[in-house]
Amino acid sequence: MPNLINKTVATQLKKARASKGWSLEVTSQHCGVSKAMLGQIERGESSPTIAKLWKIATGFALPLSDFLGNGHEQDLRVQSLAEAEAIRIETIFEYDPATGMEMFDLQLAVGHEQHSEPHQKGVIEHIVVTSGCMQYLLGDEWNTLDIGDKAKFAADQPHGYRNVGDVPLRFFNIIYYPQPLINS
Repeated sequence: MPNLINKTVATQLKKARASKGWSLEVTSQHCGVSKAMLGQIERGESSPTIAKLWKIATGFALPLSDFLGNGHEQDLRVQSLAEAEAIRIETIFEYDPATGMEMFDLQLAVGHEQHSEPHQKGVIEHIVVTSGCMQYLLGDEWNTLDIGDKAKFAADQPHGYRNVGDVPLRFFNIIYYPQPLINS
């Protein structure tokens, strides 16, 4: 499966660069990811972390689901972007320009902490815990959520998630983009 994921991400990155007419250097400047790393990702030699993939998506002003597959191949619905299997992400609904939303099912291993840099201005995340206990970070404050709890926050600021329970954490993440995104 990792090779399929690498190929999918590589294809989508090449497509995004081509549509913008960006070189690796320009892409690096917009995304905050090194030119060398972008080249490795495009060649399928490296599997980016979810945090790096978010940086790339944000740099292109594209939804995350654009880089996880186009929905025409059911095999790509479940993506496990390694990070030592500490995090797993499944695309439930890919980005829909009509609603400006996409939805993911995330799983974090016990003790795993995931940080995210700010997304595009106006992006809002909605999270609903389906198993385990989590905390999400906004500013300097960690907020606790248990099964069935939910939260909504502006994701155009640094934020993070961590599993503070003794079982794998699972939560839905619904992401709203305030304006139609290009190339989606």
